[in-house]
Amino acid sequence: MVGYDPGTEDSLSAAEVATAGSLSGLVTRAAISPLDVIKIRFQLQIEDLSGHGTPGKYRGILQAVRLILREEGLSGFWKGHIPAQLLSVCYGAVQFMSFETLTKTIHTSTSLDARAPAVHFFCGGLAACSATLTVQPLDTLRTRFAAQGEPKVYRTLRHAVVTMYRTEGVLTFYRGLFPTLLAVFPYAGLQFSSYNFLKRIWSWFFTSNPEKRDNLKSLVCGSGAGVISKTVTYPLDLFKKRLQVGGFEQARAAFGEVRTYQGLVDCAFRMHKEEGFRGLFKGLSPSLLKAAVSTGLTFFSYEMFCSMFQSMKITQDIKKE
Repeated sequence: MVGYDPGTEDSLSAAEVATAGSLSGLVTRAAISPLDVIKIRFQLQIEDLSGHGTPGKYRGILQAVRLILREEGLSGFWKGHIPAQLLSVCYGAVQFMSFETLTKTIHTSTSLDARAPAVHFFCGGLAACSATLTVQPLDTLRTRFAAQGEPKVYRTLRHAVVTMYRTEGVLTFYRGLFPTLLAVFPYAGLQFSSYNFLKRIWSWFFTSNPEKRDNLKSLVCGSGAGVISKTVTYPLDLFKKRLQVGGFEQARAAFGEVRTYQGLVDCAFRMHKEEGFRGLFKGLSPSLLKAAVSTGLTFFSYEMFCSMFQSMKITQDIKKE
């Protein structure tokens, strides 16, 4: 169902694919927002997360959960949720629509198998880059909201947009774009190709009545694909987050030390020098947990909504007859 399948009849329209992608993004974002907030807090902390050396504000997932609950309340886990939801809905629509279009184009214009892992890697990477260019401003806003402590610098989404534009200019909404694109191509490519590959392995193991396990297959294979892709590309995601909060140092003072980086290379060099190799994987634990849950839910809900639209089309066709 994910990607063009020449063996499937009655393929969905671009609008239906975009709607399924948007709905999957909506469902997934609502579920994983707390993990996303914790991950971002870990990524932006200069001090060591293990408690060695200079003590940091956050020292582990459970400690971070208790601290955020005590200082910011339950709503603290959904900071930046509105721009994050807008991001997920738009991203899901553009990504899945682009992916379906690209795989179909390759099938019709080349001799390549549209279901091959290599094709899914290439098309998945391009689709994610298209979606990233579309939603990067929303991603920056989401990061700013999730990163700020109390008292808040930005009161509302509109206040954040106006303040950032007036004080930092329009380019501030695209901070971290280069490392984002650099990371998102292999990340999404690995997601789609791993998902395709893991589904084939699943079908090989469960050869009897595989249709009864379709929902579980989407969830498990999607989770596995998320863990694989996130582990490989994690440092680039970390660099992106550090760059996105540049010029936002006053809101980070309560969390510990702050840094201003001159670009991707400067960020990578200084992080490795000051925080060591382990520092390049700060927040990996909640990130892997988030990647497993979010990718599994994304593919599961996308295939579920696509199946629902397929069933609706079949029902309408039967009524017409």
